Amino acid sequence: MHLSSLNNMFTDKLQERTACNNCNTKNCLVHSHYDVLFTSVSLQGKAIIKCKKGQQFIMEGAPVNGLFFIKTGTVKVFRTGINGREQIVRFAKSCEIIGHRGFGTQEYYSIGAIALQDAELFYFSKEYLQDALMANPKFAYDMMLFYANELNRSENKVKTISQMTVRERVIDTLLYIHRKFGDLNGFINLPLSRKEYADYAGTTEEQVIRVFSLLKKEELIRTKGKKVNIVSILKLKNEISEHNYFLDS
Repeated sequence: MHLSSLNNMFTDKLQERTACNNCNTKNCLVHSHYDVLFTSVSLQGKAIIKCKKGQQFIMEGAPVNGLFFIKTGTVKVFRTGINGREQIVRFAKSCEIIGHRGFGTQEYYSIGAIALQDAELFYFSKEYLQDALMANPKFAYDMMLFYANELNRSENKVKTISQMTVRERVIDTLLYIHRKFGDLNGFINLPLSRKEYADYAGTTEEQVIRVFSLLKKEELIRTKGKKVNIVSILKLKNEISEHNYFLDS
């Protein structure tokens, strides 16, 4: 997304009151380095962006201008594959970073990002973050560990997915979404379309519908529109246990 577009979405310059003071996630990079990121005298290069559901805030192929930290809401991160088909890379929620893979190494974003729910995002320009990293060794070290963990997860995921059947990939996707977003009234707390399940699992919408139908017949899941209830998490875990389903969270 171009800076001119970002400026139109800015709702506030960051003040202390905007920081995630209620965050209880110990491993949150933003919360752990609150002093570095939020108490600088200069507010230039920092802002809060509010995105409506369905609004795209990172355009694939646009110049890299900074990083986004999710304060509230849910985001879909994707990239365009062969024949223009969308491949969902991951789903992200509060306390997660978006746009980091292009930071410092690429001129253009290799991914796009869309808000699946109304979201608030902390935006930090790459210039601001570069200055913060140079001035704060602990922040730089923790950022390095973050990238190392991300690379490890990505490599493990590629290896695991390549060895899974379509059914196993769909089950893995169901468990990943449930593990990350939990339950709401018995259903996974992130209603997704069958196409979105397919785009994450690396298969087709028709295959997802077929697998869902089989899982319902086997009484392993129940569905209500987009909503999915996992009847037996243990049985689904056991079915793909050899693939280390827990690697991606």
